[in-house]
Amino acid sequence: MQYFEDIPIGQKFELGSVTVTEDEIIRFAREFDPQPFHIDKDAARNSMFGGLIASGWHTNALYMKLFVTTMMEQFAGRGSPGVDMLRWKRPVRPGDVLYGEFEVLEKKPYRGGMGLIRAANRFLNQDGKEVMHFIGLMLIARRESR
Repeated sequence: MQYFEDIPIGQKFELGSVTVTEDEIIRFAREFDPQPFHIDKDAARNSMFGGLIASGWHTNALYMKLFVTTMMEQFAGRGSPGVDMLRWKRPVRPGDVLYGEFEVLEKKPYRGGMGLIRAANRFLNQDGKEVMHFIGLMLIARRESR
C-alpha cells in the first residue's frame, strides 16, 4: 500500500485499456445522456459527428473504472474533492481502444491525516490521440495517520 509520502511529483501511471462497443455506447446513453448522436445510428450519421459517438460522461465512467481497478488497489485513497478542469477533446467511437494515464502534478498536506494530489488524467485512443483530459484532485492517507 502506498501513502501520500510515497508518491513523488512527476510520477506517471499507466491504467490499462478498454475497448468501446456500440452496444455499450447506446445502452449508457439511453439511460444517462439520450442525445440522438449517442443512441440513434441514423441520426448520428447525419449529425456534425458523422456517426455514433460515446457520451463524454460514458468516457469519464470508463476512465474511472480503469482508475479504480489500477490505482485504488495500490494507494491508500480517501476519495476526491473534485476536478479542476475537464475537456472532451475528440469523439469516442465504437471500436476505439482507450488507454488511461495518470500523472502527479502537485501534492500538499491536507486536513484529517490526508494529503492532496493534483494530477493530470488522460484518455488516449488507439492512435495516441487524446480523447479526454482532466485535472483531478485525489485524497491519500498520510503514513503517520495509519
